[in-house]
Amino acid sequence: MSNDKQITSTNFIRNIVIRDIESGKHSSIVTRFPPEPNGHLHIGHAKSICLNFGIADEFGGTTHLRFDDTNPLKENEDFMNAIMEDVRWLGFEWDRLCHASDYFQQLYEYAIHLIKSGKAYVEELNAEEIRAYRGTLTEVGRESPFRDRPVTENLDRFERMKAGEFEDGQYVLRAKIDMSAANINLRDPVIYRIRNASHHRTGDQWHIYPMYDWAHGISDAIEGITHSLCTLEFEDHRPLYDWLLDNIPAPSHPRQIEFARGNLDYTVMSKRKLRQLVEEGHVSGWDDPRMPTLAGIRRRGYPPESIRAFWDAMGISKSESIISMGVLENQVRDDLNVRAPRTMAVLDPLKLVLTNFPEGETQWLDAAVHPQNEAMGIRKVPVTREIWVERSDFMEDPPRKFFRLKPGGEVRLRNAFIVKCNEIVKNEQGEVVELHCEFDPDSRSGLPGASRKVKGTIHWVSAVHGVPVEVRLCDRLFTVPNPLADKSRDFLEFLNAHSLDVIEGAIVEAAVAEGAPGDLYQFERTGYFVHDIVDSTPGKPVLNRIVTLRDSWARIEKEMAAG
Repeated sequence: MSNDKQITSTNFIRNIVIRDIESGKHSSIVTRFPPEPNGHLHIGHAKSICLNFGIADEFGGTTHLRFDDTNPLKENEDFMNAIMEDVRWLGFEWDRLCHASDYFQQLYEYAIHLIKSGKAYVEELNAEEIRAYRGTLTEVGRESPFRDRPVTENLDRFERMKAGEFEDGQYVLRAKIDMSAANINLRDPVIYRIRNASHHRTGDQWHIYPMYDWAHGISDAIEGITHSLCTLEFEDHRPLYDWLLDNIPAPSHPRQIEFARGNLDYTVMSKRKLRQLVEEGHVSGWDDPRMPTLAGIRRRGYPPESIRAFWDAMGISKSESIISMGVLENQVRDDLNVRAPRTMAVLDPLKLVLTNFPEGETQWLDAAVHPQNEAMGIRKVPVTREIWVERSDFMEDPPRKFFRLKPGGEVRLRNAFIVKCNEIVKNEQGEVVELHCEFDPDSRSGLPGASRKVKGTIHWVSAVHGVPVEVRLCDRLFTVPNPLADKSRDFLEFLNAHSLDVIEGAIVEAAVAEGAPGDLYQFERTGYFVHDIVDSTPGKPVLNRIVTLRDSWARIEKEMAAG
């Protein structure tokens, strides 16, 4: 693993690991990333991936990828494959691939041990009654009338649950802890439930499936995990994690440590909400470029290096916060600025005719592929009598500080020469459809006359050599920073109607149209773009905007705050 993927900034978890190694508590470090295969990973999961793999890598340890596949109703192989692809795309490779279902027999045997020890019982109350008996944060719970069922009866019922004799929800197995505990998670939690459903790995072998709290800690112990790194919502579950391991003959006792989740504004991180967006057709799929899923941001064109650098810069703490999307986008810009070759593209074409340029002739201009990286070489840019310019770069009646094309005004064509607008051509509706300009041959870049200055420079593409493409302008999925903040409103009300604007007639340099899926570019003066890895095909290029050149949302947010 390369150095850029290692944790470079210190944090409280890293300090704990250092102390554990220095004290001799652990001679080697074992971490794990344990996703449930019931959906796609999102950028918040990337924080956990970077932390778990980064800690193990820095200290010469190992990391397991373990699928928490304990709910056969929601999980499948497709999600598992997608998760593995995401982890690898992010730049990591697990040392061991595991599944909670690998341990179903051991988990069952540990449950038998708990029953025989008088610390678990088969419950007949339904889910609603269990909640009522559990009490509240201010009221202690009540003991179930089945809490003191004899051990032999519990063993018999549990074995029959396993054999599939009962309907879903008829019985559950509960740990017998303390119904008056201040921590509500210790009030006889459910550790097994009946699911008469086929499992994607174990088939119809099991009719009972372990709850997360039961499977999680024991799986950690079986695998010899040294540091079980979880997000803060599991902090209140840590006493249960420890109790369960203390009351079975566990092969090890990992240390659970919690950290704050990774949250971003202008999106949602709830897997349930993301699934709703997909299933209701608000986005094209889990890999829609507007989605915060790793599949989505990969298709959007975010480099994995920028995601790793972003989470390293954000650090690890116990303080929950929502990070500005602009911070992530700036990290992506910094990364793309170094790697993306420059080119020109016109998104809203307006024809410009160079009236003093020879008809039928093509001149080839030299332009740097990357102005800060000579090693990337020079590209040849064709200029012809007719070219395309951006419609927004011309105004017939411009304001005082408009420094682009206007009647009688001059601008420099990027990498070329200065042109002067002498005439405009309109259609029957009064719309400008063509500009007639004269170019100054002595002002061509590289010639002595090029030193003549004008205030505006615009980009352009040859009308002869340029190629039409589909361009998708991807933007933030929601119009407000926290679409879940107002509980009285449906988060879907805040969907951004312009989160995806499709342009069918954009014109790009020929080399861009010939690019392969995943190829990156900076469209000069416009933004960073990538060939869509799904829809872009030879002869039919599709390019997604990764990010604008500058943070346009900073101005919008400032205006919203002021108004």
